[in-house]
Amino acid sequence: MIKACLFVAAGGALGALGRYFVTAGAAAWLGSGFPWGTLIVNVAGSFLLGVLVGLLSAAWTPTGDMRLFLATGFLGAFTTFSAFSLDVVSAFERGLNWLALLYVVASVVLSVLALLAGLRLMRLVLA
Repeated sequence: MIKACLFVAAGGALGALGRYFVTAGAAAWLGSGFPWGTLIVNVAGSFLLGVLVGLLSAAWTPTGDMRLFLATGFLGAFTTFSAFSLDVVSAFERGLNWLALLYVVASVVLSVLALLAGLRLMRLVLA
């Protein structure tokens, strides 16, 4: 268990650094009027998870520790959106189209509402 945690932590540290550099670079290059950095890491993370899952299913059998390092650690810290994207695609591939669409809408709407609720709560508490 400790070994697994170390692999997740190491991958997470690199993923967080990657997210920081991409986000900072995008803001410097494209400006900060739109969350380009977040969009880029979410799309790139989803792409990278797709590549990883494709490799794992067809051509590569890494150790469990390497899977933890790459998927849970690195991609988990780089973006959690990649896991969301995999969940959606998996539901579509299983023929659960309505469930996949419900998941997309619920995830986006509920996450935005939760963020707004958290902001409101803190503004009330800290006012």
